[in-house]
Amino acid sequence: MSNKKENFWIPYADLMTVLMVIFLFISLAYMGLVQIQKKQQDKIFEEYKETKENLYNELRETFKNDFQKWNLELDKDLSIKFTNPNVLFQSGKSEITPIFRQILTDFFPKYLSVITQEKYKDKIAEIRIEGHTDDVPIHKTDDPYIDNIQLSQDRSRNVLQYLRGQPAYAALPVNKEQLLQFWLTANGLSYGRTLDANKKLTYNSKHPIDKEKSRRVEFRIVTTSELLVQKVIEQLNR
Repeated sequence: MSNKKENFWIPYADLMTVLMVIFLFISLAYMGLVQIQKKQQDKIFEEYKETKENLYNELRETFKNDFQKWNLELDKDLSIKFTNPNVLFQSGKSEITPIFRQILTDFFPKYLSVITQEKYKDKIAEIRIEGHTDDVPIHKTDDPYIDNIQLSQDRSRNVLQYLRGQPAYAALPVNKEQLLQFWLTANGLSYGRTLDANKKLTYNSKHPIDKEKSRRVEFRIVTTSELLVQKVIEQLNR
């Protein structure tokens, strides 16, 4: 009887040992996978930080003599803002003023000198030309937000159209022209992202709208790493 019990428990002990070994290998494999994923995530975050810092520093250096005379502002989010509404467009109009045309003529070649560098070809996902308005109704329809959507969209489109007609654009080689067509978009944002007196988004600050500061045109760079970072954050939140 004892021999039968012994014959039963020996295979059972071996089975437990095998299962423990399998579990150990699974644990080690999982730990290795987690480490690989963490390294990939760290690489994405580091690349994101490095790309944004390099672009920011180059834009700041390129336009260091122009910020004051053109009423330009450069933010860490890689947006360049034209902030003098009286220079950009007449109130309620989408035609670019002669002054703003001249500014864009001088601005665009410098901007291209930064963004069309070979090292940024795979680092930039989109360049958004954004039109922003205040919340003053235009009275075209019964929906002032949609009216301002149309106005801001027309303004950003007219800026893009003007840039495409510039000698600096025409002089681009075919591959870079195609790249710009892939990157550049015209976006009318109405008064969805108005600013307060401290140039903070009123949606976040809950402060009153500064109508003059809210009326602006922005060139905003979205990096490819930025999109990857968003995916990583989504994965971490699952």
